[in-house]
Amino acid sequence: MKAGIVGLPNVGKSTLFNCLSNAKAQSANFPFCTIEPNIGVVNVPDPRLQKLEELVNPQRVLPATVEIVDIAGLVKGASKGEGLGNQFLGNIRETDAILHVLRCFDNDNVVHVDGSVDPIRDKETIDMELQLKDLETVEKKLDKVKRAAKTGNKDAQKEADALMQLKTGLEAGISVRAIEIEKDARRDFVKPLQLITDKPVLYVCNVDEDAAVTGNAYVEKVKSAVANEDAEVIVLAVGTEADITELETYEERQMFLEDLGLTEPGSAKLIRGAYKLLNLETYFTAGEKEVRAWTIPIGATAPQAAGVIHTDFEKGFIRAEVISYDDYVSYGSEAKVKEAGKMRVEGKEYVMQDGDVMHFRFNV
Repeated sequence: MKAGIVGLPNVGKSTLFNCLSNAKAQSANFPFCTIEPNIGVVNVPDPRLQKLEELVNPQRVLPATVEIVDIAGLVKGASKGEGLGNQFLGNIRETDAILHVLRCFDNDNVVHVDGSVDPIRDKETIDMELQLKDLETVEKKLDKVKRAAKTGNKDAQKEADALMQLKTGLEAGISVRAIEIEKDARRDFVKPLQLITDKPVLYVCNVDEDAAVTGNAYVEKVKSAVANEDAEVIVLAVGTEADITELETYEERQMFLEDLGLTEPGSAKLIRGAYKLLNLETYFTAGEKEVRAWTIPIGATAPQAAGVIHTDFEKGFIRAEVISYDDYVSYGSEAKVKEAGKMRVEGKEYVMQDGDVMHFRFNV
């Protein structure tokens, strides 16, 4: 599962990517610094994993991860191919969620492609290009479906109706995720199109150091502008975060954060936000050899969760032995949880809960 970082050129996307992944993508003060997308596999910060490590004292610890893709800056006309637009839009289409970076700071030394700072204008520029690309996709599909609908095919008629709703919404400047459409139609006709503006989005307001804790007037404008969207807004001083990652020791980083009035790096909140945006949750396995966080879609069943470890676990699933994270921490060990009768045995229908500590029994 991938989350793609998008935005206009020079808003801090590659600097943010470097903070998240330490992959050191090229970052410079001119447009189109990034051409090919950079991909980083990022650990998901989770204090529960550290607590389990303290209790179990394993040989190694493996956190959950999420893929972050740094996509080159879009410009006006991208949907028509401007600024290598088709390539960039293709890269966005391959992601599962969008991290939309908006410049919310003033600095005469950092060039803005439009000559002034206005995050709402920037947002609308990106939105319009993504919507135009989606409109192109919808219109092509609609032409095909209309021909089938003329033959009296009822399913095709339903699909044509749904596509017309999308077309009308996109032409009015509404992203697909915000267009009201029947649930079944969205599942059957909209999801298969993999439209860019149907992807969940998290807005990242890139501020200066002074606004890292409280935000600023630009941030408030963004919050107002996206109030009607099903989207979250995170405030991040990307340049400051980059300085923090350059510090050598954990103690130095913590002192820097405390001076700013922060309890943890904003990048940690962003990674967790991306993980949530991708509709993912975590379960754990805990033993002397390894304490590990495993990533599953929210709503996964126990056999599906077992299959993340190995496909044989899912094929031969017999049962799952489940301890809630809170019980594990409360009693201090797996043995004490068992003694207290708090370990549950669950079957194939069990829906996983975030933080479950699991043992799977299987036979192949």
